Amino acid sequence: MSRLRSTVITEDLLAALRGARHLGWHGIHGVSHWRRVRENGLRLAGATGADTLVVEYFAFLHDLKRLNDGRDPLHGRRAAEYIGTVRGTLVHLDDQQFKQLVHACAHHTDGTTHSDATICTCWDADRLDLARVDIYPDPLRLCTDAARDPAIIAWAVRRSRRGLKT
Repeated sequence: MSRLRSTVITEDLLAALRGARHLGWHGIHGVSHWRRVRENGLRLAGATGADTLVVEYFAFLHDLKRLNDGRDPLHGRRAAEYIGTVRGTLVHLDDQQFKQLVHACAHHTDGTTHSDATICTCWDADRLDLARVDIYPDPLRLCTDAARDPAIIAWAVRRSRRGLKT
């Protein structure tokens, strides 16, 4: 927990996620990816004004229900359904935040954009970690000006390729 320095991502939540996960904890869509997405999102949130609680939950929940590391177009929707089952016990958000989180998870691989800065920040945080699978983030597929910043992309790519080192 101390590595995360978060009041959102608790030991209880991590234990529940480990039990609810279909894939390996340390795979390409596992906990290291989630930590980088969290860091990406928190960095972007400073510029976008995104709700950092939603960003943190998104980082750790968006890929939770993947059945494989390849094509799995419904994994975000399955994650959104799971979130509904743990609301109030492991996920503590008000109605607006909950709606943002569910939408962000359900549609994070649709390749679209959104008018909500928090949802866009979540999606960009994930897309900025594509270098872990040898895909350079395309600025045209990012939602926010903050994520399109060449310095942010370069920073995220370096982290993605090296793991969590900054």
